[in-house]
This record gives sequence, structure tokens and C-alpha cells, in this order.
Amino acid sequence: MLRIMRYLSKAEIGQMLIALVSIVGQIWLDLTLPDYMSDITTLVETPGSKMHDIWVAGGKMLLVSLGSAACAIVTGYIAARVGASFSQRLRSLEFRKVESFGPAEMSRFSTASLITRSTNDITQIQMFITMGLMMIVKSPIMAVWAVCKIAGDGVEWTLATAIAVVVLLVSIAIIMVFVMPKFKAMQRLTDNINLVARENLTGLRVVRAYNAEDYQEAKFTKANKELTDTQLFTNRAMAIMMPLMNTIMNGLMLAVYWIGAYLIDAADLTDKLTTFSNMVVFSSYSVQVIMSFLLMSMVFVLWPRADVSAQRVLEVIDTEPLVTDGTHTEGEPGKEGEIEFRNVSFTYPDSREAMLEGITFTAKKGETVAFIGSTGSGKSSLINLVPRFYDATQGEVLVDGVNVRDYTLKVLRDKIGYVPQQSFLFKGTIASNVSYGDQPGEPDNTVEMADTSTAAGRKRENELLDAASNRALTAEQMADVRKACDVAQATEFVEKKDKTYESAIAQGGSNVSGGQKQRLSIARAVYRHPEILIFDDSFSALDFKTDRAVRDALAKEAKDSTKLIVAQRIGTIMNADRIVVLDDGKVVGQGTHEELLDNCDVYREIAKSQLSENELKGGR
Repeated sequence: MLRIMRYLSKAEIGQMLIALVSIVGQIWLDLTLPDYMSDITTLVETPGSKMHDIWVAGGKMLLVSLGSAACAIVTGYIAARVGASFSQRLRSLEFRKVESFGPAEMSRFSTASLITRSTNDITQIQMFITMGLMMIVKSPIMAVWAVCKIAGDGVEWTLATAIAVVVLLVSIAIIMVFVMPKFKAMQRLTDNINLVARENLTGLRVVRAYNAEDYQEAKFTKANKELTDTQLFTNRAMAIMMPLMNTIMNGLMLAVYWIGAYLIDAADLTDKLTTFSNMVVFSSYSVQVIMSFLLMSMVFVLWPRADVSAQRVLEVIDTEPLVTDGTHTEGEPGKEGEIEFRNVSFTYPDSREAMLEGITFTAKKGETVAFIGSTGSGKSSLINLVPRFYDATQGEVLVDGVNVRDYTLKVLRDKIGYVPQQSFLFKGTIASNVSYGDQPGEPDNTVEMADTSTAAGRKRENELLDAASNRALTAEQMADVRKACDVAQATEFVEKKDKTYESAIAQGGSNVSGGQKQRLSIARAVYRHPEILIFDDSFSALDFKTDRAVRDALAKEAKDSTKLIVAQRIGTIMNADRIVVLDDGKVVGQGTHEELLDNCDVYREIAKSQLSENELKGGR
């Protein structure tokens, strides 16, 4: 938990120091109250005391109480403010880190776990800062101060207080031994229930198609029961603490009064009043001691979950991506749009066997290079090396004559228009999805801009939020959106919608068909006018006519872009400048369609399974 505190800003640390002063002030005021109680008791018991003196002492006691309440309000306000701004920064840090993750890191943390870490875990940390830090500072100071106050007032009373404290600490320690492992398991079980719920919602159509609702419900019930049982165990264990505290506190008060009665009875007539006054003061201080340990027990309730949550958040924030930034910002002159693989081999981080071995080819500017092969032959893995979703294990991948490892990731990926195998659309409009990536300039250090612990930070954050929410495409950008949709053959269905390019797209593109989603994904890549276009089996949801129309439009409108196409259909790639045939991660043939029919057995078998005799001879 202490490690995560290094992310506190200077302003937040300053505010916490003010809160510390306020806490010390509150403790001093609280521990001053028994002195006034002693004065009032003495005045009441002393014959001839004036009522005016009692009112004065009572008024001072009331002012001290109000001062203590004011300090408590200041402390609570600062703690809540620091907790909110700190949790906001942690969410920004975590989101920023996840944005830098590649597939290797994403396979380490499940999506459900990352969501839990950025919501539930950070909420636990915020609760601890808002409540726990105040208690963890206040309770030991109050305990030590109160013990020092009462240490010389009576050996018997001091011994009784010490016994009560020891019993209390031993009880808390025993409870924590049993509860701590359960707190650690609770966050993991929260991940699991989120995973099951998300999986069910994502695959709802498949669940209904196979009448598997009962099966999914049983899975959720099991995950829910595991989490519920763990929560019940921890809640029941922690529920023992409050009655235990009250029992010990009441027992101590009884002991103080019993010992006081004995001492008063044994004292001389002149010492009885002093002993009685000491008993009243000591009972108040002993309550303060127990209350300080009661606060400490509340810390023990909040600390375990917050500590586990902090470790989980730090696990994400401290993870360094395998793919790191280079320094180059431009390629070699005269090699714009050129892609070269030099004896490239690649092995996935969690695998022992190589997925790709000895891949060598060159794609010149404006060329179309296609990749074909059986399922699992390494086609997608190969093209994922170009935008550096992964890095080659051996060999070199060069773009514009420069090793992709040497580029800054932003510069490299700005050169590329990428259409993934699984098309994905974001919630927004058709225009915002096609123009995705063409965002207005934002500060690189978004984490610092998210610091709302200062007035300037909050003002700047509001400006950024307003700019983002009011973002509108210019006329030139809208013209590019329309042109990109024309190339992707999306104009026909877009213009049939009531709001055309401003029509809403649901999360994940669930309100458009697979083919429409794929065409909008192609339009998004074309919109960027990139040097390199990568299509990872991106024509599979298109009918043959649309497939041909898209390829013809690409050949015309993106003639200067180097195109890498992964496909399963021979008809999609037979006119490519070069076709690379992969089998079991190795290149078994390169050339044009006609050349490969003559000299590559693997390609010939694939072609025969898809094309007629006339098409094999050169027809369409």
C-alpha cells in the first residue's frame, strides 16, 4: 500500500500535511476535555463553589468540543478531496498503461480483471485514503498521548488498561490471521464473476442458439456463490470486532469504577475528593485509549482489501510492455512505403515452438502482396509484426528502409492503415468511426492533465473535456469520410440511413451487419491515406461482387499505398503483384498467381479447391 503513495502529487501531499496538523489539533482538544471534566467535578463537590465558575468551565469545555468538531470537518474534507483526485490519477495512469499494452500483455491480464482493477480496486484504495489514513494517523497518536496522560494517575488503573489493550490486540491479530487470505481471494473472485458475466453478455446469441441459458446460469451461480461465501466469512469475522470492542471497553470502565470505589473507600477523608476526581479523569482517558484501538481495528478492516487492491493496480502500472519506443521519426529517402522481411522468425511469448521461420520478402511502394495458406500457417502473425503488435524473435522487419524497432511507435503506426480480422466499431457515429485516429491535438502527458488537486488542473481538465465533447469534423474531413466510404463500397447503405454519416453506431457496431461493419473498417483504414494498408482477412464477410468492387477501388484510389492482404479466397488475391504462400510457418512459394500454379503444390491444391478449370487457366 505504501508503494502506491508515490503517485501522490505535491499538492495532495501538502493537503495531507494540513490534515495531519488538523488531526493532531483534534487529538489535543479531545484529550483536554477530561481536564475540564475534572475541574467541573471538583467545583461541584467542593462546598461553597460558585455557579459562575461551573458555567465558565462548562463553556470552555463546549468551545473545546466545537474546536474538535471543526478539526474533524477539515480533516474529512481534505481526506475526501485527496482520495477523489488520487483515485482519478490512478485510473488515468492505469488506462494509459493499458493503452500501451500489446497482445502479449493483454493475454497476461484478462479484460474482466483489468476492468475490476480500474474500478473496484481503485475504489477500495479511495476508501482507505478517505477513511483509513485519518484513522491510521489518529489512533496511535491518541493512544500514546492518552497513555502518557494517565500513566502516573494510578498503578491499578494503568494495569487494568494495559490488560484490556493486550486482550484487544491479541483478538484483532487472531481475526486478521483468518481474514487476510480471504480478502486476497475476494478480489480474484470478483474478477471471476465479472469474467463470467461479460462472457455471457458477449456471447448471448450463441447462448440462446444452443439453449445454454441454464448452463450459463449455473456457471454464474457458482461464481456468485464463491464470492458470496467469501464475503460472508470476512463480514462475519469482522462483525465480531465491534461487539468485542464494546465488551472490552465496558469491562474496562467497570474495572476502573470498581478499582476507584476500592481506592475511595480506602482513602482518607481529605483524599476521597481527589481520588474521585482522578477516577473521572482516568475513565475518560481510558475510553480514549480504547477508542484509539477501536479506530485501529477499523483500519484493519480497510487495510487488507486496500493493500491487495494496491498490489493489483501496481501490477498493471509497473508492467513494462515488451514492445518499446525507438527513436527514429522518418525512414530512408527514396524507400517510402517499402516493406522488407529479412530472415524473420517469430515465437509467441508463451510458446516454445516458432510460429514463423526464415521469412524473407520485399514489398515495394504501391505493390500488393498477398498471403495465403492453411489455418494456423502464420499469416496473421506475419503481418502483425509490421505495426509491432509483436516484435520478431529473429531477423529484421524494415519499413521505409528502417528497422521497425527503431521507430517511435506513433510514427510507425501513422504510416499504417490497419483492418483487423475481427472488425470493431466504437460507439459514436459513422463519421466518427471512419475518421477515427484523426483526433485533434491533445497533450501527450494526459496523466498530469488529469491532476485535479489544483484549481488550474481542474480548469484545464474541463477545457479538454469540452473540446472533446464538442469535436466536429470539418468540411474537408467530411469529404474524406465520404471518399473513404466510396472506396469501401459503404456509401450505398450509409446514405439509406436517416442521418447518413451522422447515424449512430452502437458499442462494438452491434447495430450494423458483419459486412457493413467490415466495410466501415476498410473505410477507416483508407481515410488515413497511409503509406501501408494491411488487410487481415478483411474481405471474408463481403460477397464476391463487393469484394471485387472494393479491390478495384483500392487499386485506383490507393495506388501509391503498399498493400498487404491476408486472405482465404484465391479470388481476392489472384491479381496481386506477389503472393506469398505459407505452410506451417514457412514460405513454400512466392510469385504471381500463374507462377504459383506452375511451381507451388500447396497453392495449387488451395486453388483447385476453390476455382473451376477455366478460372485456373486465367479466367475469372
